[in-house]
Amino acid sequence: MVSYPDSGGAERSLAIRRPPSVASSRASTVRRHRPHRSHFGGSSYQPQNEFPVFTHTGDVEIIIASGRKEQRYLLHRLILAQCSGFFEAGTSEEWSRAQAEGSAAQTQIPPILGRIPENGSQQQKKRWRYELDWGQGEDEIPMLMQKVSILTTLFGGDVGQGPPPVRNKPATPQTGFFRSMANFSALNIPQSSQDPSDDIFRDYDNLFRVFYNYPPALDPINIANAYVECKSLLQLADMYDALEVIGPRVDHHLLRFQGRLFKQIAKYPPSYLKLGFLARSKAIFSEALIHVVGQWPAGVNQLRGQTPESVIELIEDKVDELEELKSKIEGKLFRLTFTTSRGERVTPSNNWLDWMAMSLFRQWLAENTTPPPAPILKSPRSSTGAPPPPPAAVMNTGRIFRLIGTGGSSYLQHDELKRFLRINPENYTRDNLRRFERRMEELKNIARDVVKPLMRNFLELDLGSGGGLPYLTCTKIDERDFPWEE
Repeated sequence: MVSYPDSGGAERSLAIRRPPSVASSRASTVRRHRPHRSHFGGSSYQPQNEFPVFTHTGDVEIIIASGRKEQRYLLHRLILAQCSGFFEAGTSEEWSRAQAEGSAAQTQIPPILGRIPENGSQQQKKRWRYELDWGQGEDEIPMLMQKVSILTTLFGGDVGQGPPPVRNKPATPQTGFFRSMANFSALNIPQSSQDPSDDIFRDYDNLFRVFYNYPPALDPINIANAYVECKSLLQLADMYDALEVIGPRVDHHLLRFQGRLFKQIAKYPPSYLKLGFLARSKAIFSEALIHVVGQWPAGVNQLRGQTPESVIELIEDKVDELEELKSKIEGKLFRLTFTTSRGERVTPSNNWLDWMAMSLFRQWLAENTTPPPAPILKSPRSSTGAPPPPPAAVMNTGRIFRLIGTGGSSYLQHDELKRFLRINPENYTRDNLRRFERRMEELKNIARDVVKPLMRNFLELDLGSGGGLPYLTCTKIDERDFPWEE
């Protein structure tokens, strides 16, 4: 304080004040830096409220840990329950109450679910916690295990100490099918040197990313790696009853490979058939199914017991339809004939050379569409109880029909016709050979028209440059054929 004498001799006290500009500047500085203050030892950390940790709104905590590596998620029950039947059941009121009461009875701790706070000023919410259990052995599949849900106050404090972890887990509808699908056929992909647990971290992260409408982190360049990652993600989704959400994402990612995808399907049709079924991908499933039916029963060992019976039944139905069509076509081919100028059917008596051309064609067709007869002689050891010899492999006639559909010099070529006529030297002349070749060419043209129904191609794979496949691809897949549409 500073005293100044006034005219009356009395003293007047005045407070020394800073200049207004200084005061306003300081206040502005304080306001500018105030949001950056922290109550945590001077750190500028701000609570996260976005994927994968929703600090303010999340109510389902998921911990995936292996050694020093740990990934924490704080997500929303509503979203998890909408995307996964596992989480819908595990976070339901009935399940949570039953687990809390059961655990409380074992540990003599009263259940805390449904507790009403005495202090009405503090709001409470329920929170669930899951931790990944890696299992005891290599055969066990890592699985999320639920801890008993607890109530937390709006200010972050727990209402009470919860019971020990609950080891039970709600049953998922397709868990058995998942275990049977775990043995996908190997695709000769080099094994990575990374920790196998890294794949688990990746799969769970992709699972939750898709739940929150983020694109999964899948290989966009190497289709073999993308297949492995997609297969693993689908298996995980099957475990947690989330195929309806994960399947379309996998389908979208693989279809981006376009032509490369269809070439891979042609190489490994049974594997992609299983993947297409899990992903509910009509494009992948149809493409693989056409290959499988055309090669059947080549892929039976990779599919039977590893796919639902509905898929096997669909394959067998399509194989039966194809065999029925082939039988009708074969009957027409064997009945092909020439007629004379009078309209009579050619016989050895009225046109020997034309009849020989028809006979050679039928003989070639019979040899290439009929399995060889079983040997008459028995094995010397059969009388001692030794197992009988394995049955002959099923004959796939697709290659023969493709040759007929191609026509020209693809079969019964010039040299073969020449050798045939030379069997009877009396009838072998240059004129007869030329006439024999012309008549055989006419017969081939007729046969090519007959087999056109078998030459249809319903694959997305371009067969033009590769010269076709050794089996038929005329199997048509309708909307009602997809087994998941039932």
